Amino acid sequence: MDERVIGRLGRQASVVGLGTWQLGADWGDVDDKEALAVLDAAVESGVTFFDTADVYGDGRSEQTIAMFLRGRPELDIFVATKMGRRVDQIPENYVLDNFRAWNDRSRRNLGVDRLDLVQLHCPPTPVYSTDEVFDALDTMVDEGRIAAYGVSVETCEEALTAIARPGVASVQIILNAFRMKPLREVLPAAREAGVGIIARVPLASGLLSGKYTKDTVFPDNDHRTYNRHGEAFDQGETFSGVDYGTGVEAAVEFAALAPEGVTPAQLALRWIIQQPGVTTVIPGARSPEQARANAAAAELPELSEATLAAVRDLYDRRIKDQVESRW
Repeated sequence: MDERVIGRLGRQASVVGLGTWQLGADWGDVDDKEALAVLDAAVESGVTFFDTADVYGDGRSEQTIAMFLRGRPELDIFVATKMGRRVDQIPENYVLDNFRAWNDRSRRNLGVDRLDLVQLHCPPTPVYSTDEVFDALDTMVDEGRIAAYGVSVETCEEALTAIARPGVASVQIILNAFRMKPLREVLPAAREAGVGIIARVPLASGLLSGKYTKDTVFPDNDHRTYNRHGEAFDQGETFSGVDYGTGVEAAVEFAALAPEGVTPAQLALRWIIQQPGVTTVIPGARSPEQARANAAAAELPELSEATLAAVRDLYDRRIKDQVESRW
């Protein structure tokens, strides 16, 4: 699989990575055997980048990755984790002592002395403008606890503020065919600065797979049930903030744009891969078959100009007004 370099970090990541939120919690139940099989299928398909967080299953996702890598010591996998969601979401909690404590826990979970990349996990907006926060992150690098740091953001404005910070190696942002605003300013700014872009929620929580109808029922412990209106965390993390009924209807139109032999999910991933400035896209997977199908999107031919234009038209007609003012 092709790899792209995060300029400020000087390290490569596969263009299709693996998001491991599903392997921790909030997407229904995935047992350990199935989770390990997903990781194995991803690696065998060329994936070299895993994204996780200390809150996914209260550390279960990190621990599962560690279990997998202990059994495959020959692998060179770039593991990015996140921190900051284990406490009340107030700027005062983003201090060096807390960073060290969270870092200690993630290093234990992942079984390493130094973490490849640690991202602030969608912190309160003022955090991005606080010099002391980034001084603390620089201290973590100097102490050898982390190789580099980045941020995961909710809004384009937060992304642009972070990109202006000289120590930020990467920005993780929601980018998909139902969330196009980052294309205008965020991706060009990141390219200019050498900041990696990690595209998350690439399938709009599964909407873009074309598998769901208005009658689909998700488990009670799935965020697509309990966070549709932002009850637990930012609404934009669930279905990219798109009203579910609208999203299902738009997804039918989107699926019709897929070239022959390409699934709607692969179309969605291929669309992201083609956007200038994207380093890696991190779809999740609940089964080995999903992991392999997602990785295969990296090998597909480039989408035609006509297909790209049709995706843009769909977004402008059906989705743009719902999401651009908020994120």
